Amino acid sequence: MTDMLQKKPGSLRIGDVAPDFQARSTLGPVRLSDYRGRWLIFFSHPADFTPVCTTEFVALARAQKRFEALDCALLGLSVDSLYAHFAWVRAIQDKFDVSISFPIVEDPSMAVGRAFGMIDEGAADSAAMRTSYFIDPEGIVRATTCYPYNVGRSVDEMVRLLTALQLTDEKQVLTPEGWQPGDDVLAVPPLSTNEAGVEDDWFCQTVKAP
Repeated sequence: MTDMLQKKPGSLRIGDVAPDFQARSTLGPVRLSDYRGRWLIFFSHPADFTPVCTTEFVALARAQKRFEALDCALLGLSVDSLYAHFAWVRAIQDKFDVSISFPIVEDPSMAVGRAFGMIDEGAADSAAMRTSYFIDPEGIVRATTCYPYNVGRSVDEMVRLLTALQLTDEKQVLTPEGWQPGDDVLAVPPLSTNEAGVEDDWFCQTVKAP
């Protein structure tokens, strides 16, 4: 682990630059800044060989082509050692016939997890956190999700959120509650009453997806 981490522990927010780091992973050394130029979902899991984490990794591996189609890489992290990661990846392959082809970073010192707010600054371990950071091609944190150790994430929701972030970046639109790719979207409200005109629905206007 290098000393590139400079963000105050637990202070990372939407709009911040994701702190850079270099660490060992199941696919060799990784550096966060190497992912610049594409989207990245960087996520922590409480521990290897745990039931909920295993189901998440199986689902993420099976959905990896969906993320690749959106030009998004996946990067996992836990406090477990690299050797535990290797053993867990092998066990998943043997039990589910699923190959984990995205890297899993080791973080035994919890330095990365604490810098990203994945682990509480005062925590003795990472078991309370299941956090995901959606990082854009400029290295900016655009969204975060956090679940307790006993509730698994939804891969479909991760894809939906990523798609919504990309769409609203590319087009001047908003996505409504429950939006799914292909659904109608919302027009950005006008900035002044003059722009609003006389339409009654100016503040919440549904339009076709671009």
